[in-house]
Amino acid sequence: MGRGKVELKRIQDKVSRQVSFTKRRNGLMKKAHELSVLCDVDLAVFVFSGRNKLYEFSTGDSMPDILKRYEDHKHADEAVRRTVREELTLQYRNVRTADELTEMTQRHLNEHKVQQADVSELFQLEKQIEANLQQVRTIKTKLMLGVVKNLQEEQKQLRQDKRLMEGKVANELRIWERNN
Repeated sequence: MGRGKVELKRIQDKVSRQVSFTKRRNGLMKKAHELSVLCDVDLAVFVFSGRNKLYEFSTGDSMPDILKRYEDHKHADEAVRRTVREELTLQYRNVRTADELTEMTQRHLNEHKVQQADVSELFQLEKQIEANLQQVRTIKTKLMLGVVKNLQEEQKQLRQDKRLMEGKVANELRIWERNN
């Protein structure tokens, strides 16, 4: 027989709130420990109480090592995003926007008085519009392929980092098993 679903709202009674906090915090720490053991992962959990008291739990490496890994990973992700954004910005400077193409086409249509143009002039105008549109599509495709390439390189690097970390963990585990 299972428990009923608990309505999620702030517990008004201070004593009940503190008891619930303590029980749930301990349950969270237990689940974190189970996750680290079952899945062989390093994990850090921070909990600040309502009175600003810190409760922390870490597995594997020490807390500062886990935090350093987090910071390194975060900065690497930011650097990749920044590089991609800068690359796209540089490449888009050369691309005409859809509004610019529309304005250019409208101006061209007005200059040549399309109503008075013959069929061959209209075909020529259509070819120019298609050429501009093809240029935009080509540049867009190049940009998208560049982003995909960068993401694939990042994925490759992350896989290498993962293999390296798995090797380190396996080595540490062997050392630990020999000592115990």
